[in-house]
Amino acid sequence: MHFETPLEFLESRTYDEINVGDSSSLIRTLRPEDVRLFALMSGDMNPALANAEFRHSGLFQDFIAHGMWTASLMSTTLGTQFPGPGTVLIESTVHFARPVTIGDTVTVTLTVKQKFDHNHHIILDCTCFNQDQLLVVSGSAEVLAPREKIRTKRTTMPEITISDKYARLQVLVKRAEGLAPIDMTVVHPCDRESLRGALLAAEANLIDPILIGPEQKIRAVAEEHGFDLGPHRIVNVKHSHEAAAMAVTLIRSHDAEALMKGSLHTDELMAEVIARSTGLRTERRISHVFLMDVPTYPRPVMITDAAVNILPTLQEKVDIIQNAIDLAHIIGTAEPKVAILSAVETVNPKIQSTLDAAALCKMADRGQIKGGLLDGPLAFDNAVSLVAAKTKGISSAVAGRADILVVPDLESGNMLAKQLEYLGNALSAGIVLGARVPIVLTSRADTAETRIASCVIAALIAHAAREKQAS
Repeated sequence: MHFETPLEFLESRTYDEINVGDSSSLIRTLRPEDVRLFALMSGDMNPALANAEFRHSGLFQDFIAHGMWTASLMSTTLGTQFPGPGTVLIESTVHFARPVTIGDTVTVTLTVKQKFDHNHHIILDCTCFNQDQLLVVSGSAEVLAPREKIRTKRTTMPEITISDKYARLQVLVKRAEGLAPIDMTVVHPCDRESLRGALLAAEANLIDPILIGPEQKIRAVAEEHGFDLGPHRIVNVKHSHEAAAMAVTLIRSHDAEALMKGSLHTDELMAEVIARSTGLRTERRISHVFLMDVPTYPRPVMITDAAVNILPTLQEKVDIIQNAIDLAHIIGTAEPKVAILSAVETVNPKIQSTLDAAALCKMADRGQIKGGLLDGPLAFDNAVSLVAAKTKGISSAVAGRADILVVPDLESGNMLAKQLEYLGNALSAGIVLGARVPIVLTSRADTAETRIASCVIAALIAHAAREKQAS
């Protein structure tokens, strides 16, 4: 007899209920997260499973499962299905016939071969076939079968999210693959993270850094932390203020096409950037964008403006939104969905951000903001959650699917971005737009990984500018 287990319950078969020839099956499909989770739980980081050089060597032609992942399905079938709860595994043998690759569907079948009345042991033959009916694993198991009937409600397993910030960083870096490094002034890289970030971005062929600051101090940091400054150019200046001025001068003279903030205050750098006669202003309002990869959100999301404009006016918000839309186009989003945030999703004359949102949407309808799909006001929940939007009866192409989040002011935006980074393990890149060149504007507390991510965005913007000039 072939046994099927009810979906709602786990139910055992006692020794007396089981006959030779009885069987049961379990079906599972291998997902990428299964391989990663098994590796994390077991500590088995076998490069033959995870490293592309091994994976594509000809031995195994795709990303494969640990052998014991497949073998564990046999144990799962024994303990949850046949004989079921109360079963004790005594001994097992396993033979691996061929690898299981991502997307394979494995059917595990257990068949009773022998029974022993004196100790209630049962020997079962075990086979695992893939979707092509090819044997992947075979073996046997000797178990102590339950003596009493056990029937218990099946517990719903929790969802598990594996957040690998380094892996997400590599995906972002690949966006700039094949692009020539850009010349970037690095302003006052006089602490570990700002210098390390510039050097790692150089190693990734994203930038050719021009290190501007007190040379003795830069070299001391490099020596303390074992950094190789190699061939990178150092421009010696006395202090951070002079470093900021020199960086802007080099850009105005076309010796560099991007700028990165080091270990100095943002105000000190931006004062030189926005200086009317000597700075890097354009006709567009300068604004900041956080590009964030949040593990629990299905797409990268931009937050603007959370670093430059403190309490932007309606007209300033037009430029802030247009800057973000233009960046979205550069990174490959043809028509970004722009959610204009407030505390509520209805227009309230007492809440200025709702009035601004309504006006901005109408301005987009009239072509005053181009290239994106705008909606607002939207509260944060219905901007990023389809469930929340539907619960509140919001019918919108933007709600629940936002690519860009436009915040009412710097305070709310800065808190939102840092909550996602520090509590949500988001990978964050910060970039200033609307100036002559992209400006990597990170916090002094940001890691080198954040700085690298920001350099990727700067490189994409710089190359887009090159193409625009060439055309």
